[in-house]
Amino acid sequence: MPDSDSLHRFLFERAGVRGELVFLATSWRSLLATHAYPPSVQDQLGQALAAVTLLSATIKYQGALILQAQGAGPLRTLVAQATDQRTIRGLARWEGEVVPGADLPSTYGDGHLALTIGRAGREPYQGIVPLQGQNLSEALEGYFATSEQLPTRLWLEASPQRAAGLLLQRLPGPGTDDEDWNRIGLLAATLTRTELLGLPAAALLRRLFHEEDVRLFDAEPIAFRCGCSRRRIADTLRALGHDEVAQLLAERGEISVTCEFCNRAYRFDAVDAEQLLHEASHHAASAARH
Repeated sequence: MPDSDSLHRFLFERAGVRGELVFLATSWRSLLATHAYPPSVQDQLGQALAAVTLLSATIKYQGALILQAQGAGPLRTLVAQATDQRTIRGLARWEGEVVPGADLPSTYGDGHLALTIGRAGREPYQGIVPLQGQNLSEALEGYFATSEQLPTRLWLEASPQRAAGLLLQRLPGPGTDDEDWNRIGLLAATLTRTELLGLPAAALLRRLFHEEDVRLFDAEPIAFRCGCSRRRIADTLRALGHDEVAQLLAERGEISVTCEFCNRAYRFDAVDAEQLLHEASHHAASAARH
């Protein structure tokens, strides 16, 4: 079986090309356990999670990288997030009982693809391109060609048990020539779905690049983790203010908030809400005095 829940970086020593492999198993199944996604939506979400994990490893940042695909077709919204701590989460929203999965146009309709880098203490950076191509790999390759002008190739696969991806990227500078980049791309293009989902990193690289000088670095673990918490939900309720919280309680008897990513429910009854609002009033009064 392939390496589980891990990211593997590798480098072509004499060709000026870097690569990454990602395998998601337990983390992927943990995410699937939170929602009942149709098979084609599962496939798109698994590919997106593999992709955002690969892409997050190509940049230096502290925060989160968010991949979002949005369209007017059956699959309306797909969001996948990876952090610098190698944690992932994601969700999808769709309409109808059947979501075609043949290609991007039939799945999303007209839409766009956005990559957002949220860095701690800095304004987020976002790049947006039309959602074009037959699959997510082609759409992302188009993004890098137009927005980043950095030659990049991606292979993405997902099943109910695993999601996996391979990334190749040409390094900037004089160290890479066209012949090296084209040769490595042709070798990688022989990769099959069965191999990507079924071979460990070292065996996969030997199969594809046995005549190349490839250095494989130590693996980094990946985990599914949602950033929600009762404290964060409480902060949101405090920000709503007394009148709106009181109205919600009058209408429903309690306030219930469900996280879209992990499907965890947080409930606040009248006593909980009163305590939150009391704390908010106390903090506001203290700030005013100072």
